[in-house]
Amino acid sequence: MAVDWNHELIEQFDFIWNLAHAPALEELTDEEYLWEPVPGCWSIRPTGIEFQWPAPEPAPVTTIAWRLSHVAVGVFGIRASNHFGDGSLTEESAERPLTAKEGVAYLKEQYGRWRSGVESLDEEGLARPVGPAEGPYAESPMATLVLHLNREAIHHLSEVSLMRDLYRASGGARLG
Repeated sequence: MAVDWNHELIEQFDFIWNLAHAPALEELTDEEYLWEPVPGCWSIRPTGIEFQWPAPEPAPVTTIAWRLSHVAVGVFGIRASNHFGDGSLTEESAERPLTAKEGVAYLKEQYGRWRSGVESLDEEGLARPVGPAEGPYAESPMATLVLHLNREAIHHLSEVSLMRDLYRASGGARLG
């Protein structure tokens, strides 16, 4: 029996997105989105996203706004732009919404672009090398990158869920 790997990858991605995360994000408030649970958090500011590479040790705690922006831009958006678009989206040119509603909408937009691109891949497209835009994944098949981004989405969106739990449990107060 032949396996439709594209279908399997999309099914995994949709399960993660539709069951575990997307519906709950509709209820995200601006207060949760920008909540800084400890001093020194990285967040989204009117001047942009706080970021440093390499990250300091230990890396700062990040806000939900920062995490959703990272997923929207660094996980989905730039990859969709590089592999299925014109390559014009960069960390510098990306939107960094300051409200929960706009941040969630931007995440959904970038998720949709990535998902549509992946859905368009056939067996040959999933097997082709990713290319130089992906550094350590350059020689890997595109399916490897898709699996990696599925893991990234699970990882970071689970962090957002935990941050929301902590926000509710603390009443939005600073921790520690």
